[in-house]
Amino acid sequence: PGLLRASSPALERRLRGLALVRDRFVSEAEAAELLRELEPLLARRPYQFEHWDGAITGYRETERELGGEVGQALLTRIAGAFPTGRPPQPLIHVLDLHQHGHIRPHIDSVKFCGCTIAGVSLLSPSVMRLQSCHSPRLWLELLLPPGSLYILRGAARYDFTHEILPDEVSFFRGQRVPRGRRVALICRNAPQG
Repeated sequence: PGLLRASSPALERRLRGLALVRDRFVSEAEAAELLRELEPLLARRPYQFEHWDGAITGYRETERELGGEVGQALLTRIAGAFPTGRPPQPLIHVLDLHQHGHIRPHIDSVKFCGCTIAGVSLLSPSVMRLQSCHSPRLWLELLLPPGSLYILRGAARYDFTHEILPDEVSFFRGQRVPRGRRVALICRNAPQG
C-alpha cells in the first residue's frame, strides 16, 4: 500500500490487484547478475531520442531470452503474475531509460501485448503514473524502487495510460524521487487469439 497513491479511495479499491507493486522482488545480488548479462548488449546500442509512436525518449532496448540460473529463476517467479493458460512470452523486453529520458502516457498495443504486463525495475527508483482514458482526473501513481516488480492487468492495462515520469517532475506523496538511469525487464503475454 505504501507504494501506491490514488486520486481517490474508490479508484484505489477499483484497481486493487490490477495495478500493484511488489518491493524487493529482486535482490541486489540478483540485480547485479542480471545487469552483468545485459550491459554488454545495451552498451552496443546508442540511446534513441525518437520513437516510432512517440511514446518514449532517451532509451535503448532489446528483446531476448534471459540465460543463467538467476534469469531463469526470475522468469519462473514472474510467471506467477500471469493468468493460468496465458504465460509470459519467452522474449523479455529490456528497456534502458537514460537519466534524461522518459516514457510518455500510452497504452501498449493489443497487437503486441495480452492482458498482463509485469516489469522488474533496476538501478534507479521511478514513478509510474496511470491516468484514466475516460476521466483524466482519475489517476494512480506507483513508486517503483530498484528491485521491485510492477504488474498491470485488466482495467489498469486497457482503460488507463501509463508513463514513467521525467526526472524533473518525479515526485511521490510530495517527496522528490530523483530518477537516474533505469533498466526495466518487461514481460508480456501474447495477445488473445
